[in-house]
Amino acid sequence: MALAAAASSPATAPVSETSFDAEEILALVLARLDDDKAEDVVSIELRGKTTIADYMVVASGRSQRHVGAIADHLVEGLKARGVKGVRVEGQPACDWVLIDASDVIVHVFQPEVRGFYNIEKMWSAAVPGGPAKLTRG
Repeated sequence: MALAAAASSPATAPVSETSFDAEEILALVLARLDDDKAEDVVSIELRGKTTIADYMVVASGRSQRHVGAIADHLVEGLKARGVKGVRVEGQPACDWVLIDASDVIVHVFQPEVRGFYNIEKMWSAAVPGGPAKLTRG
């Protein structure tokens, strides 16, 4: 009897999860980095270069504690806004923290570590036949 009643009642539509496009996540990341006084913030458009993400953001903190605080606040902000699947690497040492926010990858470095790896130079190279997209903020 219950089976027949359930079959005759209209099905409810599944609740859709909030999804963010890359530009919304990028705007949230840049605002949060600015709030936390990150230095030398650079965003790089990765479309056409790789499929790992649409944007990469590189920033510096003044010390291990500053890098860790920037990373913590950024992850908290992303999760509070409902960005799903945020992953973090490098948190214990805080020389270089990588935050994977789906379509936006964020690297927060101490200045000397950033200078050593110089990843923005590698990723900001122009796509063959196209202009380089590097934005300092």
